[in-house]
Amino acid sequence: MRRLTVFSFVLLLTCVACPAAFAAGSPQKNILMLHSFGRDFKPWSEYAKVVRTELNRQSPWPVNIIEHSLLSALHGDENPEGSFVGYLRALFGREPPDIILSMGAPAAGFVQRQRQQLFATTPMVFTAVEQRRVQRSSLTENDAVVAVAHDFPAIVDNILRILPDTKTIAVVIGGSPNERFWLGEMRREFTPFAHRVSFEWYNDRSFVEILKQAAASPPHTAIYWHSLNIDAAGVVHASETSLSDLYAVANAPIFTFDGSFFGQEIVGGPMHSVLNLGRETASVVVRVLGGEKAGNIKVPASGFAAPIYDWRQLQRWGISESRLPPGSEVLFREPSAWQKYRWEISAVAAVMLLQAGLITWLIYEHRRRHAAELATREAMSELTQMNRVSGAGELSASIAHEVNQPLAAIALNASAALNWLKAKTPDLEEARDALVRVVSESHRAGDIVTNLRALFRKDAQQPGTVEINKVILSVLALVRIELEKHDIEVHTQLDHGLPAMAGNEVQLQQVVLNLVMNAKDAMQSAPTQRELRVQSQRSADGRVQVSIEDSGSGISPSDVKRIFQPMFTTKAHGMGMGLSICRSIVEAHHGTIWAEARTGVGSAFRFSLPANG
Repeated sequence: MRRLTVFSFVLLLTCVACPAAFAAGSPQKNILMLHSFGRDFKPWSEYAKVVRTELNRQSPWPVNIIEHSLLSALHGDENPEGSFVGYLRALFGREPPDIILSMGAPAAGFVQRQRQQLFATTPMVFTAVEQRRVQRSSLTENDAVVAVAHDFPAIVDNILRILPDTKTIAVVIGGSPNERFWLGEMRREFTPFAHRVSFEWYNDRSFVEILKQAAASPPHTAIYWHSLNIDAAGVVHASETSLSDLYAVANAPIFTFDGSFFGQEIVGGPMHSVLNLGRETASVVVRVLGGEKAGNIKVPASGFAAPIYDWRQLQRWGISESRLPPGSEVLFREPSAWQKYRWEISAVAAVMLLQAGLITWLIYEHRRRHAAELATREAMSELTQMNRVSGAGELSASIAHEVNQPLAAIALNASAALNWLKAKTPDLEEARDALVRVVSESHRAGDIVTNLRALFRKDAQQPGTVEINKVILSVLALVRIELEKHDIEVHTQLDHGLPAMAGNEVQLQQVVLNLVMNAKDAMQSAPTQRELRVQSQRSADGRVQVSIEDSGSGISPSDVKRIFQPMFTTKAHGMGMGLSICRSIVEAHHGTIWAEARTGVGSAFRFSLPANG
């Protein structure tokens, strides 16, 4: 990258946000974020990302963050500062920002030097700056500091702890004014380790030379990456690729002081936490925006967080986890092939061992299941027949009454016809009407007998077209006397516009009959009015739905899910097969059946069946 000139600095300043963002009366809070070098310079760029995210999360007001860069920090040339100050004053002359947030030491120094020129009463927050770089004597009551504290000896201690054979530590640092300051600090603080390890300083080399030196590092060398904003050749390194380029050629492990560099190339150790400092900074900014005096907010400088390490780098350089300091966290751990595919490997082995026996068992099971299905169908047919016949005893009185009515009517009408014919002047018209009634009643008796025989016949009819209302009415006619005997009042609400269905009429009669008789049994002990409600309707999904509700003793909610299971019954002398057979018949017609425990008294049974159209 070419050297940055004053011309390029001025050109970049022209590509900034328009001051129209600060429209008068806007409810948002306007924040001027001032970068030391630019938005792409680590570690400050990573802190800025977290601060932006946290401000949007923590702030109760909308925030408008306008960002500018102090490019003069790369070369220490303060001449453009006057122009930059004038530009900022012109940009925010009508409406100053609500707060100024400086990122890094150069930006903090610029703000403090130009405090009176740059909005003397505007609150300022200095962050992502080491405590030694803050001019405490120049702070005002409108300034708050969220600083960090470097601990360079802790970095060397970490390297020597996990790599005790280290002989040389190569320090990668650039030549900007800020980096020259830290070069002097590190030389001073590394002095106590001079008897244990030698230090090689890369501040006087171009990045190309640094890469060559890192590729040819002797054994037992460790690399400490501090920063590289501008190398000895004057080349600016603003992108995030410099560390990746170094890692690609280095034959020694790389360490650093800041967590923003951690995640791919760095072994790890005690470092500053980007997340913690970013959250703390956003919290202070929100407090100031909320009216708290900036100078009254005292935040202790944050030191290194608990050490973290990259498992991949530990493996690459053969560093045992037993050497890590207590409380360390190892990230990016990759499981072994057995840990990753343990169940798959076990499953494949089990399948291979059991394959032959499984195939043999499947053949046997197929034959056994076929035989079991045949036996099950036969048993179900027998149970269905038993269920039909079991109702014959209870319905005997109703059957006798139903058949006796048309027979009595036949005898009465035949006698009347004879009387009309015996008269001196036979009344043929009256005799004919009486004989017509005889024929009608005989047909009625025949229909009753036919329906009863079909209901209790073992060989069920073949599927055909069924009208559900006809099924319901035939069953209610069959049990009418039985219901009257128990003082049960029947209410029907039948939708006469229902379509026909494909099914077995006799089997569906059996379902309705079972549900009606169960309702009758449930209401025998009811002391109040006994009501049976039978309804047919078309559901929202186009199916035909039948509901049978009673005012009897009801169903316990715990029994609703079990009531259709075979051998489950709530009756003292019940067999537990009636509702199970009902479910089998309904499901054979591609329908569903369910029970509902109604609030108050009574219960409801419903089933739905697919319609033809």
